[in-house]
Amino acid sequence: MNPSSTHLSGHSRQIHEYEVLVVGGGHAGVEAALVAARMGCRTLLITGQQSAIAKMPCNPSIGGLAKSHLVVELDALGGEMGINADLCGFQFKTLNASRGPAVRATRVQCDKRQYTRRMQQVIATAPNLTVLEDEVTAIVIDQGVVHGVECADHGTVSALTVILTTGTALRGRIHIGEEVTAGSGDDRPAADALAISLQNAGFELIRLKTGTPPRLLATSIAWEKTLIQPGEEPPPFFSIQTKCSTWNIPGPWKPGSDQIPCWLTHTNEQTHAIIRDNLSRSSLYGGSITGTGVRYCPSIEDKVVKFTEAMRHHVFLEPEGREPDAMIYPAGLSNSLPRDVQRDMVRSVAGLEEAEFLADGYAIEYDSVDARELRHTLESLRIRHLYLAGQVNGTTGYEEAAAQGFMAGANAALQVQGREPFTLSRQDAYIGVLIDDLVTKGTNEPYRMFTSRAERRLILRQDNARYRLIEQAERLGVAPLVCRAQTRDYARQIEEELERLRHVRQEGVPALTLLARPEMRYDLLHERREDLPDAVIDQIETRIKYQGYIAQEERAAARAKDEEAVVIPDWLDYHAVTSLRFESREKLMRVRPENLGQASRIPGVNPADIAVLSLIIKRGHL
Repeated sequence: MNPSSTHLSGHSRQIHEYEVLVVGGGHAGVEAALVAARMGCRTLLITGQQSAIAKMPCNPSIGGLAKSHLVVELDALGGEMGINADLCGFQFKTLNASRGPAVRATRVQCDKRQYTRRMQQVIATAPNLTVLEDEVTAIVIDQGVVHGVECADHGTVSALTVILTTGTALRGRIHIGEEVTAGSGDDRPAADALAISLQNAGFELIRLKTGTPPRLLATSIAWEKTLIQPGEEPPPFFSIQTKCSTWNIPGPWKPGSDQIPCWLTHTNEQTHAIIRDNLSRSSLYGGSITGTGVRYCPSIEDKVVKFTEAMRHHVFLEPEGREPDAMIYPAGLSNSLPRDVQRDMVRSVAGLEEAEFLADGYAIEYDSVDARELRHTLESLRIRHLYLAGQVNGTTGYEEAAAQGFMAGANAALQVQGREPFTLSRQDAYIGVLIDDLVTKGTNEPYRMFTSRAERRLILRQDNARYRLIEQAERLGVAPLVCRAQTRDYARQIEEELERLRHVRQEGVPALTLLARPEMRYDLLHERREDLPDAVIDQIETRIKYQGYIAQEERAAARAKDEEAVVIPDWLDYHAVTSLRFESREKLMRVRPENLGQASRIPGVNPADIAVLSLIIKRGHL
């Protein structure tokens, strides 16, 4: 779109310096900035440390259970995380390989330095995208509309839309035992002034907590005392681009080549005794931390206190790079103990007796907003044209942040261009589940994605993401054209072969009946085709084996979408609907749902309340 034709309905037509301004260069920030720039908007990314753009401040992996669903959906829409992980990964694994396709997942261990380096290169060479190193101290608001930000060094920077992706920076505090310092982790600064600005703007901030383990020197570990955890051959990839060998995308090495292992060891009773004896010196149990931690990724102190019957806990030793002297990330030893206690604790673990510390573990407390203050587009209900994405919305994890960043960036660009907003139903994507959970239910602890959160997980599989999101990808126009064309071609081949197989019999038995058997494979059919790609065959087998369940899920999804299609009009005043229970009116006023589907998922709103709302909406007046 030509910048001179920028228009926002109901707002001034003056030309701003930037159309989309992104605050923060983490995983949410880079996806937001890239998608906005790729959609043709003049985009500015402001970060406190340009060298920290796209760093992996915690674990060195992308993906995992349910998180990989977010990554492949992001890739199908045109995001960057999946291809970046594939190109910079050194170990690839399929999780839950022995279980059904709905819960299988991919995890890629990445070289942290290469991951950051390549993503920064993508940012640096992206058309329409400028990077500014500065501290954002406030958002500029006039009559309920954001107009830009205030920076410590560059003063006021104006923009049509602003996206906040501040991660753990808002009043971030690092805790190591009794030591407390300002910061947002990995040597990045805190953003106290911006937190105060948001509070002054009326946002309700909540205090959350996460943490990270110490980092160890690889050459100081006795590997022979640990269990090797090799990668998978052939390696599973995230990105459509990586999976097509004819597309040569520059990376530090050939994707999936020369995989290196991770290693497994365990804590023991001595480890647990050291922790119990020093709980009072832990930031978490000593009283200095007030924020709520991650339920499903507890610190080692939490594990010892809450799981007293466990004699040992897993410790996965994950390299952060390919170098022989690389840092090792001991997943499972996240803590906020004093430095001396951390050394005693770590060196009590088999294989780590002589471990040399390169960095200490710590807990970090930070502010986040109540995501119920947001629309499904991730635009603030309170301040127009202001979007928030990532950990600032109460989530945890690189993948959750990146997915939100992409959605916020795309919607900011669409806002600038005067186009319809872009949202995903929870019936269509894990990204939709993530955002709907946040804006409908909120969270009082760091939110992590699980397959159990998706009601339609059988049809929201990782393997079919590119097909179920092709229409949305075409609408945005960000995913590579060759990827979209291949997806269309594969989808056509799948449908054609399914139709052909309906008329094929083998020894008197219909081919579809044969393929529905658990032990049967397509390549065992006498009438099989030899020219179909493996990806097409996989889809054919899955759709036939689960056809009854898939059909049932699709019907349920269609019914849910019917409710989501009923938009709640602005004139509906919940206070005036006396037939609604008081609790329901209170909850509906708090969340302000956009449609009946969202209203039905608000805790405390029951089916009778939805029936009342449906009747009023159909009537057209109170």
